[in-house]
Amino acid sequence: MHRTGRHWSVYDDQPNAHQKFMEKLDACIRNHDKEIEKMCNFHHQGFVDAITELLKVRTDAEKLKVQVTDTNCKLQDAGKEVIAQTEDIIRCRIQQRNITTVIEKLQCCLPVLEMYSKLKEQMNAKRYYAALKTMEQLENIYFPRVSQYRFCQIMIENLPKLREDIKEISMSDLKDFLESIRKHSNKIGETAMKQAQQQKIFNIVLQKQNNINMSRTMYITNGKIPEESNEVKSTYAFEEEDENEEEVLSVQDLVDFSPVYRCLHIYSFLGDEETFENYYRKQRKKQARLVLQPQPNMHETVDGYRRYFSQIVGFFVVEDHILHVTQGLVTKAYTDELWNMALSKIIAVLRAHSSYCTDPDLVLELKNLIVVFADTLQGYSFPVNRLFDLLFEIRDQYNETLLKKWAGVFREIFEEDNCSPIPVANEEEYKIIISKFPFQDPDLEKHSFPKKFPMSQSVPHIYIQVKEFIYASLKFSESLHRSSTEIDDMLRKSTNLLLTRTLNSCLQNLIKKPHIGLTELVQIIINTTHLEQACKYLEDFITNITNISQETVHTTRLYGLSTFKDARHSAEGEIYTKLNQKIDEFVQLADYDWTMSEPDGRASGYLMDLINFLRSTFQVFTHLPNNNNDHAAMSGKVAQTACMSACQHLSTSLMQMLLDSELKQISMGAVQQFNLDVIQCELFASSEPVPGFQGDTLQLAFIDLRQLLDLFMVWDWSTYLADYGQPASKYLRVNPNTALTLLEKMKDTNKKNNIFAQFRKNDRDKQKLIETVVRQLRSLVNGMSQHT
Repeated sequence: MHRTGRHWSVYDDQPNAHQKFMEKLDACIRNHDKEIEKMCNFHHQGFVDAITELLKVRTDAEKLKVQVTDTNCKLQDAGKEVIAQTEDIIRCRIQQRNITTVIEKLQCCLPVLEMYSKLKEQMNAKRYYAALKTMEQLENIYFPRVSQYRFCQIMIENLPKLREDIKEISMSDLKDFLESIRKHSNKIGETAMKQAQQQKIFNIVLQKQNNINMSRTMYITNGKIPEESNEVKSTYAFEEEDENEEEVLSVQDLVDFSPVYRCLHIYSFLGDEETFENYYRKQRKKQARLVLQPQPNMHETVDGYRRYFSQIVGFFVVEDHILHVTQGLVTKAYTDELWNMALSKIIAVLRAHSSYCTDPDLVLELKNLIVVFADTLQGYSFPVNRLFDLLFEIRDQYNETLLKKWAGVFREIFEEDNCSPIPVANEEEYKIIISKFPFQDPDLEKHSFPKKFPMSQSVPHIYIQVKEFIYASLKFSESLHRSSTEIDDMLRKSTNLLLTRTLNSCLQNLIKKPHIGLTELVQIIINTTHLEQACKYLEDFITNITNISQETVHTTRLYGLSTFKDARHSAEGEIYTKLNQKIDEFVQLADYDWTMSEPDGRASGYLMDLINFLRSTFQVFTHLPNNNNDHAAMSGKVAQTACMSACQHLSTSLMQMLLDSELKQISMGAVQQFNLDVIQCELFASSEPVPGFQGDTLQLAFIDLRQLLDLFMVWDWSTYLADYGQPASKYLRVNPNTALTLLEKMKDTNKKNNIFAQFRKNDRDKQKLIETVVRQLRSLVNGMSQHT
């Protein structure tokens, strides 16, 4: 609103603004009313004309109404029959439409019902994976078409329960499968090991046919070793064992894996594959721990080890099959982890139980089982190097059991040996011995029958048993995937142990036995000499087996040389000991009258018996080997050493008899009698009881006694005291202590036996002389003590 060019607003903050606004509004309303009134006056005449026209038509309209009403009544009467027919037609059309609709709906529902019926049949037939596929089709294709029907809702609600039932049933089947596998692992393992063994046999035969790995012909002295090794024989044994079997069943033939496949497919289809994998692996790990547990007293029989290995092989053969025929149920990493865990347990079990095995045959069978076990699992790509490393530990134990067994064999041989040369009456007997032991002696061959071998019966027996030991040791070395050089080294080391430990120990025990006499000891020396010579034939024997030349670098040599030398030294030492013991027995028979006034005029009986014994004993040493210069020198040295040792021991024993602290008195007559016995000893020494001594070497064994007795016999104390300590002294070997001890015993005897000695001038002078010499000897002994 404008007023005089100015805009007025009710919102203007002016005095009386509202009142002014209302005044302006009323003015506008009056203006509009005037305009409306003008417009109505303009159209009023037209409205009046229209009303007039309507009034004219009213009469005609009433007439038309009456006519229409009459016409309608007539039409109603005429159309009643048509209406009735039309209603019948409508009803028929509705029925037709309903029938068509029902057919359409039934056609839509029938496939659903048929599929559901098929689902029930599959469930009843235990075709659970197909049932799951059917459920999937029902849910994705069929149910959406009939989802508005109540029966469809019931079906939809029933499907989850069916799925759970299928999961439970398939899991139950899996549990039954796992239980069956646990029970049949032994049979599965046996089958797999037989298959591996047959494959090995086939490879060996194939190699022979292609001349790739021909068996070596092995010769020994006067004999031939069979070509086939123990391993080939054992494989043939397996082949013979299965001759009656038409066909060896495979793992698939023995085991129905369908429960695993079904369960895996079902859980995979249901999207719960991880749950199934975890359950399967967990249960199999539990079974693995049970399988790896050894049975009590498993080490007592080979069947215990065979069952143990068969169960383990059966377990891992099943796992390997599952690995290759399923995707993801088990993985290579899982099987490797399981195998490493199992391998550690297997090695620990075998170490513990094999340590109780004392029978080498059982240890060898265990080794063959381990080899078959390792070869079988290696064929399934499981690493088995640790098993072969374990076999080297068991090999050492096997050698120990062999050594114990052969220790008994050697002891039995020595017990049955008569320690006398082997007599042969004819050529046939001679050849039998030669075939057993490599003996060569042209001189013996020239002799006529009957004749004797220098060694006793134990020598060829021991030689044969050493070769048997090498055979037994070789049996273990086969199939260890080692080179011929390593096998050769193993055989030589084990043979060295047999010689240096077992045989040497048996020889030492034999030598130390109380019933072994000097003759037997001499025979033992002869035996060890021939056994030592046979060592080179044993080395050739090993060389022929392994085909490794002895000139090869790092080839271990046999230590038989040192072994038999040690045994000979022990036998020689025992000879010296027994001689000395025999001498002691004779000396203990001595019965001197130490107070006799005059000697008997002849040597004592015990001493003559002793000398006769020594003479006959040293004749035994003529039987020592002398077929060459070295042996002759050795035999002479043993005899000389024994003779010298006997004379020295006899001299020492006689000297101890004189100086015995229990002997308080000794007369001059007893000294003279004792001198007669020493003279006989010197005569024996000078008679050359053993050839080879130079000059009076043997007589020097009695030099201490001779000088002491000469001093007392001639009573040459002035010379002794004057020359003592001089290199050229006549009584250089007489010790002042010894002389003083003996002189004091004679002094006491003179005092007691010569009651009237003080009345005889000669006796008084002799007594004074003795006392003087005693004082001088004491001064000499005291001076020596102070100087020392």
